[in-house]
Amino acid sequence: MRANAGVRCGATKSSSSSSDDQTKDKKIVILGGGLQGLASAYFLCSERGCTNVTLVERCDKVAPAASGKAGGFLSPGGWGNKQTRELHTKSFELHEKLAKDLDVTSFRKIRTLSVQAGESGLADPLVEWLDGDIQQNSVLDENTAQVTPSELSSKLHESATKNGLKTLYSTECTGISFKDEARSVVNGVHVKNKSDDSQSITLECDVVVVAMGPWTTRAASWFPDADFPMTGIKSTSIVFEASDAVKSNPAALFCAEDPRFQTHLEVYPRVDGSVYLCGIGGSDYVDEDRLAPGGDCESADLIKADPSRVQAAWDSFKSMSPSVGSSPPILTQACMRPCAPDALPFLGKLPNVENAIVASAHNCWGILWAPITGQIVSELIMDGKSSCNLEHFSPGRFARPATNGRGRKKGILSVGEQW
Repeated sequence: MRANAGVRCGATKSSSSSSDDQTKDKKIVILGGGLQGLASAYFLCSERGCTNVTLVERCDKVAPAASGKAGGFLSPGGWGNKQTRELHTKSFELHEKLAKDLDVTSFRKIRTLSVQAGESGLADPLVEWLDGDIQQNSVLDENTAQVTPSELSSKLHESATKNGLKTLYSTECTGISFKDEARSVVNGVHVKNKSDDSQSITLECDVVVVAMGPWTTRAASWFPDADFPMTGIKSTSIVFEASDAVKSNPAALFCAEDPRFQTHLEVYPRVDGSVYLCGIGGSDYVDEDRLAPGGDCESADLIKADPSRVQAAWDSFKSMSPSVGSSPPILTQACMRPCAPDALPFLGKLPNVENAIVASAHNCWGILWAPITGQIVSELIMDGKSSCNLEHFSPGRFARPATNGRGRKKGILSVGEQW
């Protein structure tokens, strides 16, 4: 694929040590402490030596939303479509490199199975802990991987902080200031402390990166001619206690629909033997009014699990794996993944604004694409161009919201119920 040449953002030369020297002291403000923002901070501070990067997070910790609660399934290029295959391929490779560089102990290669629940068990299932009502199971992909997103988030943040990142917690952006009347050059970010409105300040900046997940839609009012139509897909997930059988014989499971419980489970065993379940069904499609200030989903700490879907997922999994699922889940939670109308990310320079980058709307591939997103952001800032083709991901591609679709399959990316 051809590189997205010609995208300039605060750099005067192509990638080189000279370019780094000229740009590493620029004031960079990253809005959002999820994985896209954290990966951007890591590549800027730890990989490129930037010395003046500030991360602004609305909650009291990093990764408070999907980045701290997602399944962490990682797939190679074959799972991407024509537009996204490069992101899959490059980011899958970066995950393995980051795991080594940052000692991410939860990362590992793992095979993925296709599973069909049923009324009778298999005599010889591919993993021994599928000891219940399984009609069939088969290998879907031998070359997948997984990571626990909360650990990856923590390790990225720790490394970036050691290399100069400053983090402002419980702080939210309220607007952008511009250097010129045409509003083409950002020179400041207005922020306030969530618990004390009197603590409002303006952070001077040479570059701003908007990586606020589904709440990126709020930023449309900050920039001229901008619109970031967004649906927040709120989904419940649960975790079961660690099992020796799962730990010794792991496999990710993509389960066909179980009509008994209206579930479409995705099952991710983790390194410690615990089992994470999503694809529970009953996802709530949250519109922009609900994401806005005053809405019932205005903040990550308002996103709660649906008890009815917890029970449905438990019943479905218990029927397939009574040895693991008989006891109640040890964790129930929910998070919200951000999705644009075409289910493609907002990734790149914002048209008509010289020094604003958007990195959001990664839908069900947010964990997978975080490393390549961080690298792209750092390239745009430090080199003025990206090594990836970003033509399909322009943050300026929408004039108004469009209608959402549904469903996620291998090779297809859309607004999906399952995650």
